[in-house]
Amino acid sequence: MAINYSFGLPLKHNFAEYIYYTGLFLPHEIDRILHFWEEDKTIKATLSGDDTYNDELRKSSVMFIDNTPENDWIYNRLAGLAINCNNERYWFDLLGFHQELQLTRYSEGDFFDWHLDFGAGEISARKLSMTIQLSDEDSYEGGDLQFMINNKIENAPRKKGTIVIFPSFIMHRVTPITKGTRQSIVGWVSGPPFR
Repeated sequence: MAINYSFGLPLKHNFAEYIYYTGLFLPHEIDRILHFWEEDKTIKATLSGDDTYNDELRKSSVMFIDNTPENDWIYNRLAGLAINCNNERYWFDLLGFHQELQLTRYSEGDFFDWHLDFGAGEISARKLSMTIQLSDEDSYEGGDLQFMINNKIENAPRKKGTIVIFPSFIMHRVTPITKGTRQSIVGWVSGPPFR
């Protein structure tokens, strides 16, 4: 079940597999983020906890948004939204971003098969995952962010600027891009072990 809200509207206090928000970043701010992309800082995406490239499970390009004073506006805004979302829906113990935000590019043929963002090792502290849609929804085909909920597949919204937040233990994927390019920010808010 997806829940949507624009800022200022009341929320229900119950669990949702994912929630999406609009209006946190203005169009010129999204354009500014898109200009962060530097080809010389780009790497092939690997699987978390595994430094090897596995194009049978994941194929995309990534670079990282440094957690520096000039990028505080992105980190602070997303952290504030994550806290508000958590207080309304999940009540997880959160500590903050323990990994840099990831700027991701999916080009034709790229995808990320079904997976969890939570698991053993370095990803065991992840509590909330978030993805921020940076591309115009009509600029690519395929590339849907999908969730597996009660054995049914649900598509997340793809409108530019939409932020989707979900518990890191929810199964999800990005379907193959058949045309164009999809760019997004991916981040994880971490906390102490679940108990």
